[in-house]
Amino acid sequence: MATSARARSASGPRAGLLRNWAYVLRTTNPPPGRVDPVSRWLVLTRAAVLPMTITAALIAGILAWWLQPDEVSVGWWLLASVGIVLAHVANNLMNDLFDLEVGTDSERYPRALYAPHPVLSGMITRRGLLRAALFVNVLDLFILIALFVARGWPVVAFALGGFLLSAAYTAPPLRLKKHGLGEPTVLVVWGPLMVGGTYYAATGHLPWEAVAASFPYALLCTTVLMGKHIDKIPWDAPDGTHTLPVLMGEGAARVLTQTMMAAFYVLVIALVVAGALPVPSVLVLLALPRLVPVWKAFTRPRPAAPPDTWPIWPLWFAGLAFAHTRRAGALFVLGLALGLAVGW
Repeated sequence: MATSARARSASGPRAGLLRNWAYVLRTTNPPPGRVDPVSRWLVLTRAAVLPMTITAALIAGILAWWLQPDEVSVGWWLLASVGIVLAHVANNLMNDLFDLEVGTDSERYPRALYAPHPVLSGMITRRGLLRAALFVNVLDLFILIALFVARGWPVVAFALGGFLLSAAYTAPPLRLKKHGLGEPTVLVVWGPLMVGGTYYAATGHLPWEAVAASFPYALLCTTVLMGKHIDKIPWDAPDGTHTLPVLMGEGAARVLTQTMMAAFYVLVIALVVAGALPVPSVLVLLALPRLVPVWKAFTRPRPAAPPDTWPIWPLWFAGLAFAHTRRAGALFVLGLALGLAVGW
């Protein structure tokens, strides 16, 4: 009896921590009450969106095993996968730092409304945020050196291209987001650079099939950013931040985002027909029931107030697009894995 009681008391705190971490990963916000160190860093790094990069790594790895099974190095694939996840973490930290320094982020800007801003909320200082970003980038540099020794200069080109585009997304003087180039940047980074680069690290080769197959999921990731920038039009337009939705107008941007969602399914089917993806990749069609309510919501402006359980207001379209991306991306990975298992 005493042993059982001790086991229950030990499992209680652990269960509470797991609930806290799950809450952060679901909402991007800290859990109610005392915030444990892991939850704090999950919030600071915006870990809730890291599954998009983990999915990209899985796509690259399974594609490599399907297309070039004799060339795959599991170790280099795993190391490259860790590298792109750390790169995403570093990018999130740097974006918060750069947007704060140039005056975009404020207590009234959506970044500080849908979740705590690292510095404005008092969770960390500017210097602490800078140190964290530098630390993660240094870790990534060591990974890059190891991959360079194994795979040569092409790995450096992939990594450097991703770093420069990600940094220039918010950093002066380019600030790609401010000039309608943020959305194309995400398409390139989550497609050829992230999936293609991880594939190359795993095999030492990059066939056209791998490059082509990187674009469907990259389209989904870009819909999330499109949704976020549609949500932020009331703040970005007066500020002179000319994201693509600001330049196009909300109505046209919502239509473009719907088109990109539909293009994901069309492109997957086309690549299956062309032999660039295994036949079971068409499992992505099972995500259509998730797309239907998201599609309908994109036909209308954002509601005046969020539903009672909505955790990331004033973001609306971003959350809807993310829910669809999560479901469709998971089914894409499942379809690729099934194709690898059955060999077609």
